[in-house]
Amino acid sequence: MMPIADQTLPVPVLDLSASSIALTQQLCDIESVSGNEGTIADAIMLSLEGAEHLTVLRDGDAIVASTTLGRAKRVVIAGHIDTVPLNDNLPTRFETIDGVEYLWGRGTVDMKAGVAVQLKLAVELTAPTVDVTWIWYDHEEVSEAQNGLARLARNRPDLLAGDFAILGEPTGSQVEGGCNGNLRVEVRTFGQRAHSARAWVGHNAIHDAAPILAALAAYEPRDVDVDGLVYREGLNAVGITGGVAGNVIPDECMVHVNYRFAPSRSGAEAEAHVREVFAGFQVDLVDLAEGARPGLTDPLAQEFLAAVGADAKPKYGWTDVARFSALGTPAVNYGPGDPLKAHADDERVAVEQITECERGLRDWLSAAPAS
Repeated sequence: MMPIADQTLPVPVLDLSASSIALTQQLCDIESVSGNEGTIADAIMLSLEGAEHLTVLRDGDAIVASTTLGRAKRVVIAGHIDTVPLNDNLPTRFETIDGVEYLWGRGTVDMKAGVAVQLKLAVELTAPTVDVTWIWYDHEEVSEAQNGLARLARNRPDLLAGDFAILGEPTGSQVEGGCNGNLRVEVRTFGQRAHSARAWVGHNAIHDAAPILAALAAYEPRDVDVDGLVYREGLNAVGITGGVAGNVIPDECMVHVNYRFAPSRSGAEAEAHVREVFAGFQVDLVDLAEGARPGLTDPLAQEFLAAVGADAKPKYGWTDVARFSALGTPAVNYGPGDPLKAHADDERVAVEQITECERGLRDWLSAAPAS
């Protein structure tokens, strides 16, 4: 086991004998905004000491704990330990709204409730019916270049290998299969600068952007059935820039466009589609993330659905399940919390969803092995 990094402050001690609700509160009260995950990673490492059924390693602030029981199947269960910045929403507190008890505070939804469930089960389930690789990783809420799971996929893809994967992103403790792909482009028009008092001398690039906006306003996004789940696409302007001064005809305009595409399309096909929509304009690709198919046809996935007692839904947003899909591992999203409350200043998770998620995973990992 990799030693905990030297530090001046003591490492917080996590009580894994407590409920998953209490453990969620413990984890959330350790501030871990992206780039500051060291303390919570140290606490997780410390909590795994003595778990003789796990082989544990650390890569930066990502921690991987694996069973090696010789089971016929291996499942990877992952969650990120960082959060978006705080806004007076720590420490956590419990509150009741309309008869529902919530744990309020940064990270409760995205996604330390899922991390708490995973950590508790990793230690308690000493003989799961499948081998399990548990991953807690850093830097999910920032750029792709820093993402801890992406780093592991590049440097140690063997650690992500499995027959099925679960990402603890908030889904209300329901199952959301795969994810849409995500593409961003900049569509540009060009003109000629002139004094606005003599506009006829120049050519207004912003005016030339009108057909771009008209194409977006008229665009009819698809609903696409992929392996039984219907993914909703979207093509939208998310920004527009142009102009240099209040008395100058602009010589350039840029419309920033985001395309969320169903996982039936590859990234290359999505890019070709967007270029077709904006034919005749300069289109510069600035970001592209492949989607992931639902991954629910495997018998292992079907047994997971049955144990959880849920009907799968599509994941409209992009998540790290796509990293597993790229490695050939079907993956789903499954975790406590309303995704609409992720990153919100009043971020809060219904505590019953934490216990429901724990029950679902515990029942599945303790059930008869997949055929």
